Amino acid sequence: MGKADIYAVAKAAGVSISTVSRTFTRPELVSAKTRAKVMEIADKLDFNISRSATALKSGQTYRVALLMNEEITSWFNTQVFAGIESQLHPAGYDISLFQHIDTDANRRDFFTNPPIRRNVDAVFVASFAIDPHEVEQLRRIHVPIIGINTPSIDGFDATISIDDEKGMYKATQYLINLGHRRIVYACSEAAAMNSSIDARAKGFIAACKDAEGRRDINWQVLPVPRGPEFADSALAALLTLDEFPDAICCQMDMMAIPLVIKLGAYGHITPRDYSIVGFDDSPYADTINLTTMRQDPYDMGRRAAVKAMRLINGQPLEAPHEVVEAQLIPRGTAVPFAG
Repeated sequence: MGKADIYAVAKAAGVSISTVSRTFTRPELVSAKTRAKVMEIADKLDFNISRSATALKSGQTYRVALLMNEEITSWFNTQVFAGIESQLHPAGYDISLFQHIDTDANRRDFFTNPPIRRNVDAVFVASFAIDPHEVEQLRRIHVPIIGINTPSIDGFDATISIDDEKGMYKATQYLINLGHRRIVYACSEAAAMNSSIDARAKGFIAACKDAEGRRDINWQVLPVPRGPEFADSALAALLTLDEFPDAICCQMDMMAIPLVIKLGAYGHITPRDYSIVGFDDSPYADTINLTTMRQDPYDMGRRAAVKAMRLINGQPLEAPHEVVEAQLIPRGTAVPFAG
C-alpha cells in the first residue's frame, strides 16, 4: 500500500487539511493535543508533508548554504557546522555545504549559478570575505547573508566574529611580559582571498612594535606555504634560523601542537628552552599542556543560526554584528624567561 496523502490524514484525525498542514509547517499555531493526534495518525499512515509543496506555499526552501574556504574536516569548520545545526535541525532545515570556496571555480559555481543560489533561505559565510560583486549576486535572491568570523562586515546582514587581531596581540604581549626577547610568529602565507586568520599577524606585529620602545626585543614573522604540510614547513624554517627563538607565537594550535612534538626531537624542549603559544584551544591543546588563546566556533555557529532564523522570519536584530574576544588560557608551554 502506498503512502497516505494529506486528505487521508485529515479524515482519520478528524481535522481540516489546513490543520494537518499547520501541524507540520507552523506547529506553534496548533494546540498540543491536536498536534499530538495528527502526528500519531501521520506516523501510522506513513505520511510526511512534501517539503517542496511547503516551499511553494511559504516561499521557503528550508535549506541554507554554508560556504567554507577549507574542508569541513578542519576543527573550526566542524564546530561551526555543529553549532548551526543545533539550531536549524530542530527547526526542519537542511544545511548544504560548499567547501573550498577559496578556489575560483568553486566560487564561480556558487555565486553565478542561479539554481544553486535560489534554492536556499540563507547563506552562511565562514572565515572569509566576499567581494561586492558576490554580494550583489546574493542580494538578487533576497536572502540573509550571515558571516561567521569574517574579516569585514561589509555586505553581510549579520555577523559573529572573533577579534583575531586583538587575540594575537594579547598572546604576544603575554610572551613579552614573561621576559622573552627573541620572538617568532609562525604562520601560513596570506591567502589570495581575505581570510580572518590573516589578521592575527597584524596583532603580533602591533604588540612587538608597541614593546620596542620599552624593551630590547628581536621579532620576526615567519610565513610558510599554506597546505597540509605547513607545520613541517614551519619546523624547517625554525631550524634554519641563525639563532633559535626563545618564544614562538603560532597562528593556530594545528601548527603549535606538531611543533612542540617535533622540535623536541631536535633538542628544543618546551618550556625548558623556549615558550610557545597557540590559538584556538582546539582538541589536544590541553593534552600537551599548550598555552593558547581560546575561541568557541560552536557558539559562534549557534549564534549565527539564531540570527539567521530571525532574519528569515522578518524579525529585527538588536545586535546584527557581534565581536567576541579570545581568552588567554595559560598552561605549561609559556613560562618566565630568565635568559
